Amino acid sequence: MSITIENILLVGSLLLFISILAGKTSYRFGVPTLVLFLSVGILAGSEGLGGIYFNDPEIAQFIGIASLNFILFSGGLDTNWKSIKPVVWQGISLSTFGVLFTALGVGTFVWAITDFSIYEGLLLGAIVSSTDAAAVFSILRSKNLALKSHLRPTLELESGSNDPMAYFLTIAFLGLVLNPEESIWTIIPLFIQQILIGGLLGFILGKLCKIVINKIKLDFDGLYPVLAIALMFIVFSVTNFMGGNGFLAVYLSGVYLGNQNLIRKKTIMQMFDGLAWLMQIVLFLTLGLLVYPSQIVPVVGIGIIISLFLIFIARPLGVFISLSFFKMKMRRRWYVSWVGLRGAVPIVFATYPLLAGVENANFIFNIVFFVSLSSVIIQGTSLAVVAKWLHVALPNKVKPKSQVESFLSEGAKSVLREILIPEKNHAVGKRIVDLGFPKKAIIAMISRQEQFITPKGTTEIEANDILIVLSEDDRTMTQVYNTLELKNDHEEIE
Repeated sequence: MSITIENILLVGSLLLFISILAGKTSYRFGVPTLVLFLSVGILAGSEGLGGIYFNDPEIAQFIGIASLNFILFSGGLDTNWKSIKPVVWQGISLSTFGVLFTALGVGTFVWAITDFSIYEGLLLGAIVSSTDAAAVFSILRSKNLALKSHLRPTLELESGSNDPMAYFLTIAFLGLVLNPEESIWTIIPLFIQQILIGGLLGFILGKLCKIVINKIKLDFDGLYPVLAIALMFIVFSVTNFMGGNGFLAVYLSGVYLGNQNLIRKKTIMQMFDGLAWLMQIVLFLTLGLLVYPSQIVPVVGIGIIISLFLIFIARPLGVFISLSFFKMKMRRRWYVSWVGLRGAVPIVFATYPLLAGVENANFIFNIVFFVSLSSVIIQGTSLAVVAKWLHVALPNKVKPKSQVESFLSEGAKSVLREILIPEKNHAVGKRIVDLGFPKKAIIAMISRQEQFITPKGTTEIEANDILIVLSEDDRTMTQVYNTLELKNDHEEIE
């Protein structure tokens, strides 16, 4: 069946519905959602039960780039700076040096055992060098698995930030495959340019995005997520135009915005969380439709060898080298090595050789697909077991509670205050989003002229307002008073 305007909505919605149900099933059995989403796409494809013919790598690549923007930006918004700050250099090392050494290891191995040129081998290694955050944490959530120390933030930071490095290496080695007379050292200036411009514009444009979101007054609250989507693509496009790494800029701008006070921040984050899931499903379905199972079978043998080398040698080598400068117990290093799931990103990057007309492009694509699938199946289904073997999993009784669980638990200490705003206070005339309130305190209600107002980020404080403030503890409440430049008369009483 060919995809037409008449049936695309029906077929697309049915595939989306089936994928959501498959995802729900995966949580119960611990099967990565990636596998099921891809399976639905393959079954619906030209060689499957659905018979949908799809063979357009260019459209698949466009969908992949758009989807990665949503996934990376959403991951950045969800990244808590306080949680990753203690491990930020470990995460950066893993997402740069770890990816580089993994790519070099796999690339050299492929060159040694196949008739690929060294540049073709390195291209394949670069394509499979990044890990998949969605696959990792969907399994951790389904198994209700908590990890010791700073393992989870480390894995979260690495998975969210290593795609830009893999993208750069893929583009760089693809250029060398197409122009083999060039020296490999020519990619170093390109790397410095991509990282510096991408990182710099990520923070600069992130700050500009904050100003735009907070300063533009929109008549409808539902337009704020739409505005954020437009800004996200502007960050990506401007950075690419300036010669930087657009994926890196999008992720960093998301991290910056996620740790700032924004108007309708909760709405924006919830919207992007849903869109990220939608983009993952659409991406996996598209890649599943693009794959021809009959072409995968001939590469199973070499695919298994490359996959095992990646899992047991190249990935651990990359992790151990990149973490050699940091103090970390050996069993935790081994677990970081094991949580190296490949996902949809390598398959998207594998479309670049197809569009560039590389001689072995189809072979590379099919190997990458098999390696990604086998990695998710082998490692994804065993994350919880390996965590227990290596003693890096926390028992249920000592698992850290989330902020909501801690707040609702019997031992939670919450502090409620009514704070009167004097006429000459600096907060008068300011919006709540501009006050710089502590993150562990909220203005639950405002009493104004004997009426109660439900506050929003855009609500302006007026003289003689009574703010009903709820905070986590007395220390946070003191910070609230300091922010408002008021004396806390309750300090000594408490």
